[in-house]
Amino acid sequence: MLWGGNLGQLEIRAEGGATRLVARFPYGAETELAPGRREVIAPRAFADRIAAGEEIHLLSQHDYAKPLASTAAGTLSLRDTEDALEVRAELDGGTSWAADFLAAHRAGLVRGLSPGFRVAADGERIERRGADVLRTITRASLFELSTVTRPAYPTAQIEARAWELRAGDHPKLGAGDRLQYLRRWRA
Repeated sequence: MLWGGNLGQLEIRAEGGATRLVARFPYGAETELAPGRREVIAPRAFADRIAAGEEIHLLSQHDYAKPLASTAAGTLSLRDTEDALEVRAELDGGTSWAADFLAAHRAGLVRGLSPGFRVAADGERIERRGADVLRTITRASLFELSTVTRPAYPTAQIEARAWELRAGDHPKLGAGDRLQYLRRWRA
């Protein structure tokens, strides 16, 4: 699987009916995805789709049926730096899945951030380290970021802050559409 993640901080603040979220997915953090299989995401690996202004979603648990924000709706903004992918979102607590996410966070159950992406044909380096393998992702198409229960990368950070964003509707996908999107990230 091609997932990333975190065990960072997630602080939620409701201001004027909106919930504002700030997250940071640091580049260069190595993690063990499975015994002997390690992965690291290189600086600016996600830059192509972000620079092109492509639609990217913030989801709950990698589920396209549970969108929290999106770049197309103007409720998600991304800034790609040499150190990290910086994420800002304005969440609408009016949907049942957003309310569920907020309740799960308050209970301490959802604290992670995880990107959903597809690696470009020339976007990885593989090296052997004895019996282990290290995969470095150098170029990948980022389609979504998710708030998750069990993340793979322990160094990302999420917290809430206040800023101004445009409100908009969230796209709605059927179960078949969701499964098709999820298949994009399978190796």
